[in-house]
Amino acid sequence: MKSLLLRLFLVVALGAAASLAAAWWYVTRPLPLARPVVDFTVQRGFTMRETAAAIAGAGVDVDPRVLYWVARLTGKADRILAGSYEVHTGVTPWLLILKLSSGDVSQAQLRLVEGWNFRQVRAALEASPELIQDTVGLSEAEILQRIGATESHPEGLFFPDTYLFDKQSSALALLARTYRAMHERLAQAWETRNPDLPLASPYEALILASIVEKETGRAEDRTLIASVFVNRLRSGMRLQTDPTVIYGQGNAFDGNLRKRDLETDHAYNTYTRTGLPPTPIAMPGLDALLAAVRPPTTDYLYFVSRGDGTSEFSTNLNDHNKAVSQYQRRTGS
Repeated sequence: MKSLLLRLFLVVALGAAASLAAAWWYVTRPLPLARPVVDFTVQRGFTMRETAAAIAGAGVDVDPRVLYWVARLTGKADRILAGSYEVHTGVTPWLLILKLSSGDVSQAQLRLVEGWNFRQVRAALEASPELIQDTVGLSEAEILQRIGATESHPEGLFFPDTYLFDKQSSALALLARTYRAMHERLAQAWETRNPDLPLASPYEALILASIVEKETGRAEDRTLIASVFVNRLRSGMRLQTDPTVIYGQGNAFDGNLRKRDLETDHAYNTYTRTGLPPTPIAMPGLDALLAAVRPPTTDYLYFVSRGDGTSEFSTNLNDHNKAVSQYQRRTGS
């Protein structure tokens, strides 16, 4: 009797071992893919069964029932994380389960460029096929409210950088990240400001930095351009900067700034009004922020483009007029 029980035990043990070996072989063998790289998305709220079906439907040759039971028996069926995933040739059922349970989602990137205005930011967000387009149809005020902004105007509030994000994540969430990034950089810059800076708040520094960003042709001129504007603010002179006038024209600007445009009064015309415009006119980068709050001490009150991206700086109107005449003749203006 003991001999019979022993033989039965051995048969069961060997059967179990064979089953485990077969199961291990299955979960560790590479799966056929419809393409070298297969993308699929696990929607928020998907069960493991729905996830397995989505994977098979995307082009991974796996039995959804088997994949479900692998996840279930290993305790990972309830740990699947939503997001977009990318699998390559050689992926196995077990690697799939590990990827899903660790949230190893595929990422995309979006670049926001220094000097862009908010219309360009929205266009870039809404052109990305990798983002959930939850800004479409919202007003600027609604967007600001949903990202937790306290400002009433969106211009200049978002930090220009290259942002990595999980595919099929929220455009609003990404915009909120860029908003927080700008606030952090602006606060840090403001803490290092010159003590006699003629700016009353970080927001005024942001406005000035946006003008410096739009006026800068060469990086080496950035701080000197900032010093010109700071000197003008300090002395009560008008800033007289073309980019603010152009911004005030909005979509009506046709690429040609005329004398009558400089003489037409509006909130952003720094030829007709003293002080800063009411809002930034673009997204300044970090260098522009730092230039605005820590400009060098100079006597410069004027600058004009030399036509090669650099600027000629002057301390008085007579020298400035000579420089304008010289460089306008050279560039054929």
